[in-house]
Amino acid sequence: MPRRSVVALAVSILAVGLAVTAPLTIGADAPPPASSPSDHPVGADPAEEGARGGSAEAAEQAESTGERVEAYERAVDAGLLGAEAPSGAHAPGWSGEQVVDPKTDDWEPAIATDPNGPWVYLLVTRYGQPKPCPGNCPTPYIGLTVSKDGAASWNAVRPLCACKGSGQFDPIIEVVPDTGAVYALYMNGYNVVFVKSTDHGKTWSAPVKTYGKVSWGDKPGIAVSDDGRDVYASFNGPQGGDPWIVQSHDFGRNWAQQRVVGSKRYFFNWDADVLHDGTVVFSQGSITYTAPGANPEGVIRHHAFISRDRGTTWENVVVDRVAVGEPCADCRADYYIGQSSVTADDRGSLTYAYDAATEEFGPQRIYVRRSTDGGRTWSDRIALSELGENAASPAVESTGQGDVRLWYMQTAGGDDPDLWNVWYRSSTDGGRTWSAPVKISDKGSGAFYKTSQGFAEPYGDYGEMGITSTGRTIAAWGEGASWIGPGGVWVNRQL
Repeated sequence: MPRRSVVALAVSILAVGLAVTAPLTIGADAPPPASSPSDHPVGADPAEEGARGGSAEAAEQAESTGERVEAYERAVDAGLLGAEAPSGAHAPGWSGEQVVDPKTDDWEPAIATDPNGPWVYLLVTRYGQPKPCPGNCPTPYIGLTVSKDGAASWNAVRPLCACKGSGQFDPIIEVVPDTGAVYALYMNGYNVVFVKSTDHGKTWSAPVKTYGKVSWGDKPGIAVSDDGRDVYASFNGPQGGDPWIVQSHDFGRNWAQQRVVGSKRYFFNWDADVLHDGTVVFSQGSITYTAPGANPEGVIRHHAFISRDRGTTWENVVVDRVAVGEPCADCRADYYIGQSSVTADDRGSLTYAYDAATEEFGPQRIYVRRSTDGGRTWSDRIALSELGENAASPAVESTGQGDVRLWYMQTAGGDDPDLWNVWYRSSTDGGRTWSAPVKISDKGSGAFYKTSQGFAEPYGDYGEMGITSTGRTIAAWGEGASWIGPGGVWVNRQL
């Protein structure tokens, strides 16, 4: 779903190319306190709803959807889509990236792996295609493809739910570790709904509303207990982008809602995990839009919302405070900033990955911080991306004891510094030390927005990764001609 609109967008889909300092820390180097003077107490009145949202958000949604469809249609007319799948060189130990469908416009993928079997599930947000059902049927819609061999092959993409509604956005998918059931969230318009499958994605339950009396929601994330009974989701909504957490303790049948912070800051949910002991952690970023033109300014806060009592109470831990990073020149100024991801290994050790500018409105680096006490305290920063390049969109997963894996996007430098690539790193000691970076966006062809140096623009606010039952990493992300597209979802897997 579009993030808060702050810059007028005018792009041409035919333009493929887009036209050692210490990190800035606000305050001491140690992580700041768990609350701040500008935040109201956790558990602020959920009945209080502001005017933002509703028609304004719906108008932005309709506008961006129309622009994407038009850009896709222009690309089709120009014969730019449908390139042959790339082959040739690939990153060592990887099969080589492949696009889900070279003829479609897909963005913001979600991926999930079954820890006890070969199943892998991939969702994409698909623009510009015929509606999957007659009448009031969604465009775009969420497409599902399933692999039963660890992502070596995939079945055809089909609608996750050919349900009534104006459009579907922001898919998130998880596999229940103990049972293999598959849970998914997506937005139907600005309403967050839940579906599940118990037959490896062949059939799905009817959508269940998670939002109760909340008037709108955006950017959902999901976390699931080992047995699938406890399901948690978070989204930003009334009032003015405040974070909401909704939860079900009966396998997704019924849901309760709670606004966990009342604030003038705008929150974005990014990732979540449930530890084996039931502790729940969400990673979120909060931004203020008080600069001229409603642009971001001041300090970005990277939050961990943590519950140790199955969602009864929540702690708001600010993992780091960072400066606002480099704005996107040809899209919304906030496109690259405030992003994070969180994961827990089997011991309950947390790794939190996030972006942070090295100077105000300067390029960002990807950092990680670790916690071995359930998020109560955090280690110092460890920088993973290259100094001087802009980096965004970290995705992190872990397994076993201290096995942590991460990818992020980073500008290419060199002859065309505005191009991007995807880089992968891993750790075997819980995130203390990391392997050398490997470029896994390893194909220089296969789409008109790709060159040997990189691709034109990250396509979507997020991508994801999973770890298969055989210990292989599967990564999925979006690449495009511009923020408005068209673009595609690309996947790479370890051999």
